[in-house]
Amino acid sequence: MLLGFLKATSGIRVRLFSTVTHLSPSVSPVSSQFASLLKECKTPSTARQIHQRIVSLGLLSSPSRPPISSSLSSSSSLGTGIIAAYLACGALTDALCLLERLSPSPVLCWNLLIRQYVKEGHLDCALILCRRMQRVGTRPDHYTFPFALKACGELPSYRRGTVLHAVICSNGFELNVFVCNALVAMYARCGAVEEASYVFEEIISRGIDDVTSWNSVVAAHVKSGNPEIALDLFSEMTQKANNMASQRRSDIISLVNILPACASLCALPQAREIHGHAIRNGLFWDIFVGNAMIDVYSKCGAMGDAFKVFNGMEVKDVVSWNAMVTGYSQNGDFDHALELFEKMNAEHIALDVVTWSAVISGYAQSGHGHEALRVFRQMQVSGLEPNAVTIISLLSACASIGAISQGMETHAYAVKKCLLMLDDDDGDGEDLMVQNALVDMYSKCRNFKLAQSLFSSIPLKGRNVVTWTVMIGGYAQHGDANDALALFSQMLLKARSIVPNAFTISCALMACAHLAALRFGKQIHAYVIRNRYKGTKLYVANCLIDMYSKCGDVDAAQNVFNMMPDKNSVSWTSLMTGYGMHGYGKDALRVFEEMQKVGFVLDGITFLVVLYACSHSGMVDEGLDYFHNMGKDYGVDAGAEHYACVIDLLGRAGRLDEAWEMTKNMPMKPTSVVWVALLSACRTHANVELGEYALGQLLELEPGNDGSYTLLSNIYANAGRWRDVARIRSLMKKSGIKKRPGCSWIQEKKGTVTFFVGDRSHPQSKQIYALLGTLIERIKALGYVPQMHFALHDVDDEEKSCLLSEHSEKLALAYGILTSSPGTPIRITKNLRVCGDCHSAITFISMIVDHEIILRDSSRFHHFKKGSCSCGGYW
Repeated sequence: MLLGFLKATSGIRVRLFSTVTHLSPSVSPVSSQFASLLKECKTPSTARQIHQRIVSLGLLSSPSRPPISSSLSSSSSLGTGIIAAYLACGALTDALCLLERLSPSPVLCWNLLIRQYVKEGHLDCALILCRRMQRVGTRPDHYTFPFALKACGELPSYRRGTVLHAVICSNGFELNVFVCNALVAMYARCGAVEEASYVFEEIISRGIDDVTSWNSVVAAHVKSGNPEIALDLFSEMTQKANNMASQRRSDIISLVNILPACASLCALPQAREIHGHAIRNGLFWDIFVGNAMIDVYSKCGAMGDAFKVFNGMEVKDVVSWNAMVTGYSQNGDFDHALELFEKMNAEHIALDVVTWSAVISGYAQSGHGHEALRVFRQMQVSGLEPNAVTIISLLSACASIGAISQGMETHAYAVKKCLLMLDDDDGDGEDLMVQNALVDMYSKCRNFKLAQSLFSSIPLKGRNVVTWTVMIGGYAQHGDANDALALFSQMLLKARSIVPNAFTISCALMACAHLAALRFGKQIHAYVIRNRYKGTKLYVANCLIDMYSKCGDVDAAQNVFNMMPDKNSVSWTSLMTGYGMHGYGKDALRVFEEMQKVGFVLDGITFLVVLYACSHSGMVDEGLDYFHNMGKDYGVDAGAEHYACVIDLLGRAGRLDEAWEMTKNMPMKPTSVVWVALLSACRTHANVELGEYALGQLLELEPGNDGSYTLLSNIYANAGRWRDVARIRSLMKKSGIKKRPGCSWIQEKKGTVTFFVGDRSHPQSKQIYALLGTLIERIKALGYVPQMHFALHDVDDEEKSCLLSEHSEKLALAYGILTSSPGTPIRITKNLRVCGDCHSAITFISMIVDHEIILRDSSRFHHFKKGSCSCGGYW
């Protein structure tokens, strides 16, 4: 039996043979020999055989069998050694089995076992061990509780954490700094930042805090989305370190904790202060601090500072390189990102999934979807498996270029590689991030059937704010804005635990702007005020300006602008655009002058808005002056969009020859926007020959543009060339191009009421047509003459007059008069440009009704009041 044992223990058998043959069981030095052998155990089987021999020699105590040796401490030491050997070999069950038989069972062994269970992720088992050790009569100590609290935090289990907190207090450990620090960390991991702060305040009041206490509470606030509080605490921490000769000074962990707070706030000045603090305290050259500094500078857009840190690091790892590549990519500097990427290859630095994902993400975020797909193919060739972040970036790239086929392939790959667990209930996991990215991709590719199907497959409790936002935003930007508002209402009613963020609010406001849903927009504005959104100061406020402008209430847009404590260039240009689309060019130029006075740098977008405002207000000379002087006086080069605005400006003013000359003399090739502007001018001034040429050029650039065919068809109809009208319509049919049907709608308390041409589906259609007939007769007496050339059909004048009276904007107006109180504005929206006859008729109708009529078409706003329109004929 002994011989077999010696063979099994291989390299240590000679020493073991000496131990068991030359020493009697009563000789205590044998315990130290066994202890030495246990430290050399490499496998569970060896540890079990040594354990068996120790028991056979009576050197180990148990409740039923006291030790033969007279030394109890020697027995306890051997028991601890056996357990340590089992733990080192990964035999946790053997360790626990022995531990429960030891008498007394040392708390050190329980602590070792609990720590190992936590380390291996058996968190529930670790907490069960805490209860079992107390049942056998072993009291936990100040090492036990931190391990148990870590298990509660990593589960996370707030309930068990609070129970453990009570046990800690009842056992008198509430004054132990190690235990208290573990409590702060546990509450932070469970998302209970208030409780974490309370425990920290208790630590401070008792004067037992150390650097770990401060690090734990700072990390808690950073993780919980309170970066401002985290920065305040870090500042207080460093001040105490300067004022007191204590050990409270910040360490490497402190800096690595606080720098992400600076990154989330884009707080560049604070990041530089912390950088200086790190240098003064000799912490800067640690690689973790260096990497964190690169990350924060990158996220603050200070890539020059990031490169200085990177270049000054004596030791770099792949994280350092990845941080720089990611920084360049996210800041749109692809040349430097790719240069660094190639340098990593040249220096044989292993490219990991983070490196590849950073490059793919950078391309995707900047709209370079094809390049992102190309890099992904290179990654596949390299043999690396993409992770969830790679998949999310790839889906973003597919969305940016409308590549639904590649998006569906990526979807299938995610399912195949288990990166998309459809039955997972974790609302914060990577699988939900992938699902959100899929909903976003399908929405942006306009496949709302699949997007809605995926959205609906996520349980209500499993959705987060991003899930709702991408679906609402998809409908608002690329689908039916009515569905966006319906979904936003559903979010507020059904998902009350999820609060809309600034992006959700902005998407809903965008839908209101698209529909001219002023009532709904005002309700969202009230919701924003009640909930005191931080984003209201800028991001949401800019969307409110846009919403009010596009809903016809430019005065409300001005009020929002006036109330903003901070403004950026988007705020100013949004207000200028609002005034421009309403035909208030002088107000737009007033805002432009104010923008210059406060010191904002004017760019190409600013001048595009100025030219747009001048074009829609008939301010031809002012618009031309700004166009000719923008390069000389402001250093802004004119692009194709600026030329398109000036061509539109000249065309609306009847100066078609000048518009054509400008088109021919452009320093760059005319874009589709330029040809559309010229084609619109040809329609207004009935220039068939130039219109045909403009359409030919436009179809080379955008062959599927239905508006282009419609414009030329209207030009032919105005000229009475009905064969050419029929030819164009036949060509559209053969090409599969469908003309969008014109419709007009009014927003009321119960929802949206929509009318199409000749529409008789409304329950009140008899009253609508009767009122409209009465109005037409009354305005004819005032001088209104139907403009037959806007009836684009080859029929007689009487039928043309009938067709004109059934246009959707006239029907919407009649309904508005029927249902609105006297004196209230009637707001109508049309999806196409208002027809000239309707414009003339509504101008006359505004003379005989007690309403201001506000009509928004696809081009601009028209405010009709007392026989005049705000457009002044420039529409």
